Amino acid sequence: MNREIIAILRGIGPDEAEAVFDVLIEAGISRIEVPLNSPKPFESIAKMVRKVSEDAIVGAGTVLDVEAVAELSAIGAKMVVSPDVCPDVIRAAKAAGMLSYPGVFTASESLAALRAGADGLKFFPAFKLGTDGFAALSAVLPKGTKAYAVGGVGPADFKAWCDVGITGFGMGTGIYKPGMSPSDVASRAKEIVAAYDSAFS
Repeated sequence: MNREIIAILRGIGPDEAEAVFDVLIEAGISRIEVPLNSPKPFESIAKMVRKVSEDAIVGAGTVLDVEAVAELSAIGAKMVVSPDVCPDVIRAAKAAGMLSYPGVFTASESLAALRAGADGLKFFPAFKLGTDGFAALSAVLPKGTKAYAVGGVGPADFKAWCDVGITGFGMGTGIYKPGMSPSDVASRAKEIVAAYDSAFS
């Protein structure tokens, strides 16, 4: 099952990247993001990319410039997640054959991102927007737009977001915090997958 869950591993280091990657894949989460404000992020991403199976997608978050996109492309990353709508970053990611998920909160930002070629929209902070806010915004988005709720949304909230048409979720501290053991990450990932499968079944 191709679940629309992105694990956001902010703060992960290269020494733990492979072990955490393994438990996420085993739990059924195949989209993994390492924010670039983590320690040695390109090294962690490269280690995960070397382990990628056909269905997994590894990339970076907090991508702010085209130079970072070029470095990510060189190490084989397949996904660029940004906190903002920067058309240059979106176009660079698409030109390199990578998925682009910029952060948005308003209709103007959402449509600007889509016009620049974004594959999907990261609604952040989702808990501030809420399901009512997203439902209202989604009325003006093109049909089929992929939208992800990120920030303050946990497994208990999945069904409510599913009911208003969200595509998927980005999970940060709810799935990983620096210092967590792989077994801790695995147990959280399994809970998230179970809630996702229940909400979208």
